Amino acid sequence: MNNQQTPKPPKPRTNLHGLLLVDKPSGMTSHDVVSRVRRLANTKEVGHSGTLDPLASGLMVVLIGEATKLSSIVTEGDKAYEVQLQLGIETDTLDITGQVEKTTPVNLKKDDVVAAALKLMGEMQLPIPLYSAKKIDGKKLYEYAREGEAVEIPSKSMTFWDVTYVENLEAEKEHRYSFHLQCSKGSFIRSWVKLLGEQLGCGAAMSALRRTKSHDFGILQAQPLNDLLAEKEANTLDMGQKIVPMTEAVSGVRIVKIDGHDELLLNNGQISHDLRTKLIVGFNPDKDQWVFASSKATKQVLAIIGIEPEQGFKIKRCFRY
Repeated sequence: MNNQQTPKPPKPRTNLHGLLLVDKPSGMTSHDVVSRVRRLANTKEVGHSGTLDPLASGLMVVLIGEATKLSSIVTEGDKAYEVQLQLGIETDTLDITGQVEKTTPVNLKKDDVVAAALKLMGEMQLPIPLYSAKKIDGKKLYEYAREGEAVEIPSKSMTFWDVTYVENLEAEKEHRYSFHLQCSKGSFIRSWVKLLGEQLGCGAAMSALRRTKSHDFGILQAQPLNDLLAEKEANTLDMGQKIVPMTEAVSGVRIVKIDGHDELLLNNGQISHDLRTKLIVGFNPDKDQWVFASSKATKQVLAIIGIEPEQGFKIKRCFRY
């Protein structure tokens, strides 16, 4: 009797490879967005380049197919947000979805609030929010918080710039103020809001957040998720027309086009002599961190090539279609 199990056939691969710029609605997790895009694209090969809290809305860069291998590159980019904060309230999550820990009367003029916010620019060491996915000893901070387990809150370097005031007269009657700002990778807007509340002496909690820029992409390029879902329902969705090609995933990265023997060797994980010559001529180690090698025939990205000290050019990542 043959007890060997019949091997499962390989899962079909998607023919979609690139970035989908999604405008996430508030009230939905980033995982929810990925789950819906998987159904839209009919593939499990979907990831994203930066989590947005459920409270937040705005730009999510979703990676499909072989573009999921670009995650570490795309996440390196800076972000921009429009944040609204509520003065006079402090919560455990640093936003209005959390448990209120303290309230303070607010007796401040708008000019005082704006002036204090505009001073909070530059690099600074700030505590990471307790309710965040940052891992300490292999456990996420929010897991410590939910289990009531004590943990030392770590700080990290965060950089903020281009802080500008966004007028909202109706909201300001209830001591809610809005600002647009840019920040470095891994910065927490809630930490910035908390610091501003401390500077003003009345506390503050984030009441709304919208990501307007991620890496090289802006919110005006994004497709509202609900529109994509509606097109899918109406059977009018053309995902191929919505995808940003992988060659446009990172601006400023040099693209080396190859064919023939060079392409054949690269697909086997080797850099040909001719390709190495092209890289030596075109690669600037003072400016270029890596280059894309793409096929002249298909225009698809075949590999990311970088340079290692004392080792020369190395294939960092290969792409299979």
